[in-house]
Amino acid sequence: MTSPARWIPPVRLRGAWQMAIDEWLLDQALRPGQANQGLVVRLYQWERPTLSIGFHQRRLPDHWFQLVDSGTVEMVRRPSGGRAVLHEGDLTYCLVWPHPPAHRQQTYRLACGWLQQTFRTIGLPLVFGHQSAGQQISSCFATHTAADLIHASCGAKRIGSAQLWRQGCLLQHGSILISPSHRLWRSVFGDDPPRMPALNISIDNLTEQLFLAAQRHLPLDGGRSSSLGVSPLTTAELTAIGERMNRYKVPLGDQGVDLMSPARSIDSTT
Repeated sequence: MTSPARWIPPVRLRGAWQMAIDEWLLDQALRPGQANQGLVVRLYQWERPTLSIGFHQRRLPDHWFQLVDSGTVEMVRRPSGGRAVLHEGDLTYCLVWPHPPAHRQQTYRLACGWLQQTFRTIGLPLVFGHQSAGQQISSCFATHTAADLIHASCGAKRIGSAQLWRQGCLLQHGSILISPSHRLWRSVFGDDPPRMPALNISIDNLTEQLFLAAQRHLPLDGGRSSSLGVSPLTTAELTAIGERMNRYKVPLGDQGVDLMSPARSIDSTT
């Protein structure tokens, strides 16, 4: 019998903490005796403006390190793939799915259904993107692929997602743009953020709508999750998570250097 899905209430922490939590949750799903663990989902915001770098992303622009050095942003390396995401004025989600379908595009569509339902409910329907991933593009939101959700009305990208697969288990990250800072976005990417319809809903209300949609529309072993238990991270869990925080830092001076850490147990990232 599969365990109930777990909803971890939102927490606002610095970037290394957030990444450590997400990968730790993935590793827990792979522990011996966890074959029947249910899906885990959480939403969170970042304590400071933070640039998260995709696992395979290399050759970072010099001025990103200058922004870090000046204290304008922090920078962390995600365990998931994709391009850089500026976390400021956004809401991030993490989904750990122990038994997803093997087909990646199918998995994206099933894993994003609750997001689409939420925005449909608030009158802003989203559809999947269709562009090819650009290897020379540094910003996740500069393009939209079949992994992303865009506004049906104008084509602007609202949610960018990326995956990490490990021994058949999935970690999916996504950033939901809410009210990004134009000034900071230009400082990082040299361009404005996507022009999207305004969200006439508070972060708290959006979080509530996402929770309700997750209860009804998150996939679980080919069916629908009938039970989504609210379960905060425990003190013991946070202690274990804190031991791995250093692996997500991007050291200053690593411009143009391979940022992949050695000896990582990874099947593939997209």
